[in-house]
Amino acid sequence: MQAPPSFPALLAEATAAINAMGGWLGGRAAACPDPEGDGDRVLSLALPLQAVPGLDPLALLPQLATPDGFRFLWDGAPGLCVAAAGRCNALELSGARRFELAQRFSSASLRRLAIPPAPPLPPLARPRVLLAFAFFDSPLQQGDGPAGVQAVLPRWQLSRQGRQVWLRLQRTLGGGVTARSVAEELWEKGRQLQHQAAREPVAQAPPPVGIRHRSSWHAGYRVALERAIELVEGGELSKLVLAVRQQLELDSNLDPLALLANLRGSQPGSCRFLWQQQSGEALLGASPERLLTLRQGQLRSDALAGTAPLGTMAADLLHSDKDRHEHELVVETISSVLRRAGLSPRRPRHPRLARHGALVHLHTPITARLEASTNFARQPLGLAEALHPTPAVAGLPRREAMAWLRSLEPFERGYYAAPIGWIDSEGDTDLRVAIRSGTLRGRQLELTAGAGLVRGSRAEKELQEVALKLDVLQHQLNLPIRSGSPRARGPA
Repeated sequence: MQAPPSFPALLAEATAAINAMGGWLGGRAAACPDPEGDGDRVLSLALPLQAVPGLDPLALLPQLATPDGFRFLWDGAPGLCVAAAGRCNALELSGARRFELAQRFSSASLRRLAIPPAPPLPPLARPRVLLAFAFFDSPLQQGDGPAGVQAVLPRWQLSRQGRQVWLRLQRTLGGGVTARSVAEELWEKGRQLQHQAAREPVAQAPPPVGIRHRSSWHAGYRVALERAIELVEGGELSKLVLAVRQQLELDSNLDPLALLANLRGSQPGSCRFLWQQQSGEALLGASPERLLTLRQGQLRSDALAGTAPLGTMAADLLHSDKDRHEHELVVETISSVLRRAGLSPRRPRHPRLARHGALVHLHTPITARLEASTNFARQPLGLAEALHPTPAVAGLPRREAMAWLRSLEPFERGYYAAPIGWIDSEGDTDLRVAIRSGTLRGRQLELTAGAGLVRGSRAEKELQEVALKLDVLQHQLNLPIRSGSPRARGPA
């Protein structure tokens, strides 16, 4: 574990970063640069902190609060946990080129950073651009759902992995912001966090709250189900993952960080996440599904399809021809995408069972090696675009399934089943699929779940499957549930 430097040493690092970029000290403020990356450089300083037990990014995220209200959490504890707050640079747009423009924005924002020319930092300390995509590239109607992509270079970033903790501050210089003031701000925040952590803050699970009202979804979903089943039975689609949305009115407000602390205990194998654009509204969840991870040239994507409740039914997944067939559709689609990208994907011969809370899934990890010279190694979001959405959350053929989802689902999917994650200054990337998630607005909680339809699907069983998934979501969030089906097949 690296010892924290003295303040003079930190100030010297800031000055060296400025000198390394030719003495540049100011210019116009960079509120929201365009995707080409035109705009000012940003001073980015990092400070190692003493890894006391209470220095938990989840618990300390409120201490990073900024006036713009942006907050982010990526909680893979006991692996990497990242808390971030505030916008230094940001991008928000919709359209067919959203992955390309998000990549260009990310690369340009990270390239413009003025970083002290010191020895390389550990991966957890690297600056990151945070990313939240919507399922579709644009909402059907402007304002009826999030933009196709939101990307943020955060002001504050607190990262912990094992016994290493790093705090990073990023500020555009000029207008009274100097290298010294940035170093002082970072130093003081580090001392504040260490003092707060000494009190061993613990994010408590929220007390149970009641559900005042549940929106009715069965009747409308049944009509859509029957039409979707006609499509797969008639051969127009091989598979369609049809989702339903339920609105819950709660007895009282819920703290999203307390809910995430609860998910840390109930979903230890998943990646918990928070995307909060402003106070009062938050996307949160615990995703078991990895769309794309790239670390040191090694790529991994997860095929996750076939689901059952924890218990005696879980073992049946491995022997279910139908579940194995649906799972293999996802495996082969991901593998084909990687092969078309010029890669050589590898996979185990047989799927394994992966437990995530009260559910068990068929899971096949798919890996490939990316040479540093390849285009996708430099632009991993291009590969993410090719992978999204997988058949586990959309259907096959992809284009036709996406069109039918627009027609049959009477709501904007928004963030549901879309990529969320980050890309760092070395190109390492982690994107999860935002399933097992909800949107919290005060006392209003919006939950979405889906069922995969193939030949042989029956409306009654699919209704029971979706009811089970909604119950599981509510149980994970420590909310009262209703009885559901004893079996589910798809991860969505």
